[in-house]
Amino acid sequence: MGIFSNKKSNLSEQNISTLIGEGCIINGNISAKDYVRIDGMVDGNAAVDNGLIVGERGVVNGDVKAQEIIVYGTINGNLYSEKLEIKSSGRIKGAISTQKIEVEVGAIYNGSISMHPDDTKHNKQLAELGTKQLGAKKETTSEIDQ
Repeated sequence: MGIFSNKKSNLSEQNISTLIGEGCIINGNISAKDYVRIDGMVDGNAAVDNGLIVGERGVVNGDVKAQEIIVYGTINGNLYSEKLEIKSSGRIKGAISTQKIEVEVGAIYNGSISMHPDDTKHNKQLAELGTKQLGAKKETTSEIDQ
């Protein structure tokens, strides 16, 4: 079962394989195959094969790549995904490249957005671009103005 479905998302039903808890700080890039939830802080890029959830108190200072992303917290960096949900408490500062996006009232987004059709050629290009971007070292110290 994916993060995105016709039913309301129930995060307790997800197979979260990695949890970065509140108060935990990761200085460096992370990568994972399954579902990741970030309630702490990651100062680095995040590459997740399946889904990424950034909790309300979660912060990512770096680029993010995942098939599906739900943002309740803050991301300061570029996003690459097939599906993106920005919840009302979500804050994003950076460029977004996605096929589908859902933004709740109250969410804050500052940056550019590029939406692409659901085709295999674009998916391959997105994967290559995301891999190149996530492989490069990047320091991001800016925070979203509230």
